[in-house]
Amino acid sequence: MDTQVFGISTDNTPSQKVFAEQTGASFPILSDFAKRNVSREYGVLMEDRGIANRATFVVDKEGKIAYIEEGSSAIDPSGAETACSRTRRH
Repeated sequence: MDTQVFGISTDNTPSQKVFAEQTGASFPILSDFAKRNVSREYGVLMEDRGIANRATFVVDKEGKIAYIEEGSSAIDPSGAETACSRTRRH
């Protein structure tokens, strides 16, 4: 696939490392810990709790969001992979 996968988390770096080890994540996890601007801009920040709802976004080459999946199912990459395949065909 002509894609780049990365995670963004509101957790601190040590917590991100543990998460990556527990889930076997093979992609970089970036930090949105300090200001949570990315989570806020993508509309997944739960302001009252200071954490982000788990979500998967597929952004196409033009910078448009082609796919969104929110909730616990977002950790399964199959939906994003399907969306990437569809995006490549268009």
